Amino acid sequence: MRHRSAETRPESVRKVRPVFVDVDTGVDDALALVYLLASPDTEVVGIASTGGNVGVEQVCENNLGLLKLCGVPGIPVSRGSDRTLTGPLRLPSKVHGPRGLGYADLPRSDGRLTDHDSATAWVRAARAHPGELIGVATGPLTNLALALRAEPALPTLLHRLVIMGGSYDHRGNTTPVAEWNISVDPEAAAEVLAAWTADVVGPQRLAILCGLDLTRRVAMTPDHLARLAAAAGSTTTVLSPSDERGTRSRASNPLIRVIEDAMRFYLEAYHDIGHGYEAHMHDPLAAAVALEPGLVTTAPATVDIELTGTLTRAMTVTDWSGVREPNALIGVDVDAAAFFDRFIERVGPFAQRLSHNA
Repeated sequence: MRHRSAETRPESVRKVRPVFVDVDTGVDDALALVYLLASPDTEVVGIASTGGNVGVEQVCENNLGLLKLCGVPGIPVSRGSDRTLTGPLRLPSKVHGPRGLGYADLPRSDGRLTDHDSATAWVRAARAHPGELIGVATGPLTNLALALRAEPALPTLLHRLVIMGGSYDHRGNTTPVAEWNISVDPEAAAEVLAAWTADVVGPQRLAILCGLDLTRRVAMTPDHLARLAAAAGSTTTVLSPSDERGTRSRASNPLIRVIEDAMRFYLEAYHDIGHGYEAHMHDPLAAAVALEPGLVTTAPATVDIELTGTLTRAMTVTDWSGVREPNALIGVDVDAAAFFDRFIERVGPFAQRLSHNA
């Protein structure tokens, strides 16, 4: 049965929720973080760094730089494992650039990482906010799997978990059948989904999975970026595929400038692989759904991760029959226009306030 969550109350009456984010900060992870930091109904209580789009050390640097840029340097940032559960990390993704944020330059931060790792950070945040914490994972699930090994009760401590990962009855983006985040550490994904079952958390608190079949419906274009700059009161030049590669943003607002420089690289990469001059907002959509599940329609299903197939390793094998107990709520439909309205309405004024406070 497909359904939308009832949690769609106006921001003015919504409780501020603590959110813990696990990211492998490339371009869309960065936009997801900015979205959460710009949301008045949200308190980001911690950021876990995981290797994926780039190596874990670069992810940590990106997270600390983003927090400085956004004027919130005090949020704890932890370092995750530099390995998957079974071995070395794969080579970084090419669509985010060697530093993960395309052409963007972040301010250098003197912020320090926590003295504990990301798995411990997950557990500490959940114990500090039992029944209230919203978890958002937009990278490989290594840290979360390690956290579950340390605290098997973690699923019952979280209010909600939203994962960007997988591809449900849909093609992959890393292999013909596998999505990037799951493919980096499929064993970790299998452990997480095995823990978030209906008999443990209840049918309404299953993990919400935002897969490629959903996130590919939410594509940012130069027009969206122009609307964002206008909402921030910033000057801008509309990006175009005919621009010289690597053209840098001249936006008057520092945050808009970083977003445009990151997105230009992302748009070029998507254009090169045949998607046109638009880029899918995989991770920002997951962040938005974490705050407002009603943005998407979901359907319960049983998802297994293929671990041994020669051609199908990391495939999210989805059973819609209802014969087995479901272990996930799969996002199956989304109003892309509503998502972009929310993104612009939140991030634009946030960028403007940052500029005024600089």
